[in-house]
Amino acid sequence: MSTAPALIRQLGLAEYEPIFAAMRAFTDARAADTPDELWIVEHPPVFTLGLGADRGHLLAGASSIPVVQTDRGGEVTFHGPGQVVIYLLMDLRRNKPGGKLYARQFVHKIEQAIINVLRAYNLDGERVDGAPGIYIAGGPKKGAKIAALGLKVRGNGCTYHGVSLNVGMDLAPFSWINPCGYAGLETIDMRSMGVEAPLADVQLALANELAHLLHATEPDAASTVSTLEPARASSL
Repeated sequence: MSTAPALIRQLGLAEYEPIFAAMRAFTDARAADTPDELWIVEHPPVFTLGLGADRGHLLAGASSIPVVQTDRGGEVTFHGPGQVVIYLLMDLRRNKPGGKLYARQFVHKIEQAIINVLRAYNLDGERVDGAPGIYIAGGPKKGAKIAALGLKVRGNGCTYHGVSLNVGMDLAPFSWINPCGYAGLETIDMRSMGVEAPLADVQLALANELAHLLHATEPDAASTVSTLEPARASSL
């Protein structure tokens, strides 16, 4: 069943926990014809833990930043100002222009969207087998992680959580954890790679590329709104 185009929502700077609660509430309440949504948000500093995360990956210094247990996959990661975060509230079982999506395809397309956006800024990103996310593909920073992803896919095919891309942020908190469970993994941002880009520009570029590659919309069909609808805003 085809449905309305995805909504791209601009949520601005928002604390992590209320947005986490709102994602779950949205997914609990959605019906077969509920449009998919992509939520663009920027978080104050926070560490988040995946379902199976080992708290031993929180190192010296981490106690200065809140830690939130989540229900996504993956280990520990950091969110903070200057980072694009996009949450993907999608129904993978829904028929889309490119057909239904499966979890592995979903992850692959998310990673490709990041690679495409980085390429538009003359940065080369690549996948690493067994380590979800996107890494710098060459040069002295080869292997440094620039984007992370962590997802929840419910049994009914509905997803939440999403992806983060480091644009221009304080990278120090990444040194207070083993990012995504990897000791010594260097984490980088676009600014450190010589790219000065407004966060808002990268937010929209990645949201539009995700919507296109995930067939959440036909090209240029996405609607963009600035807040959650009133019925859902109460969840915040």
